[in-house]
Amino acid sequence: MKRRRAASGGAVADLMLAPAVVMLRLPVMAAEAGGMAWHDETMRAISEKVAATAEGLTAAQLSMANSIANFWPELMAGQAPSVLNGVALERSMHAALRPAGRRVKANFRRLVGQ
Repeated sequence: MKRRRAASGGAVADLMLAPAVVMLRLPVMAAEAGGMAWHDETMRAISEKVAATAEGLTAAQLSMANSIANFWPELMAGQAPSVLNGVALERSMHAALRPAGRRVKANFRRLVGQ
């Protein structure tokens, strides 16, 4: 239980950097708004969001599939199946947020270093 809380706290803490990343990107994106062509930072921002969304959706689906596959083994072991008690949804949610949290943290480090 503690390990799961620690893992979820890390993903949430990483996502807390999102407003700072937006504020660091705004001047660059505002400068690019005057021209017709999008430059590196804008394209990078868009492509990272699309990739993080796809990665998060895949991770969430794999987590749910794993929980469904463990239904009978958990039941036969005398445990409450994670699909029925909400643990599977919690794991799926954290799996979905993890890729976005990693990207936000990496973006913050990169943008502060510029």
